[in-house]
Amino acid sequence: MTSQDTTDPAPRPKRGTFTAEYKLRIIAEHEACTTGTERGALLRRERLYHSHIVEWKNARDTGALTALTDRRTSSARSKKHPAEVEADRLRARIAKLEKEVADRDHALEVTGKASALLQALSKSAD
Repeated sequence: MTSQDTTDPAPRPKRGTFTAEYKLRIIAEHEACTTGTERGALLRRERLYHSHIVEWKNARDTGALTALTDRRTSSARSKKHPAEVEADRLRARIAKLEKEVADRDHALEVTGKASALLQALSKSAD
């Protein structure tokens, strides 16, 4: 065996994926626990972090059962409600359109002034 052996002795572990049903069951168990010790034992037993529970509860409380699906591979995980995301998108579009209208108004104003100046120069040349 050489020092540059290409075989990997331990392949990379695969991340765990959780179904929506599993997440809801764990949330119910977590809420049924009466002490922090019981909650800690549940998290250790399931090999989860408290942040999992918080994220899953937020998704459940917003009514987004589909948000309980694992989206770690997506480029952007939005924690906002879809209506808020749409409202933000529309606000940005409105701001862009308002800026375009202001730019056009300014261009028309400049064009009008240039036209008036050319007419004044034309009359004075006659």
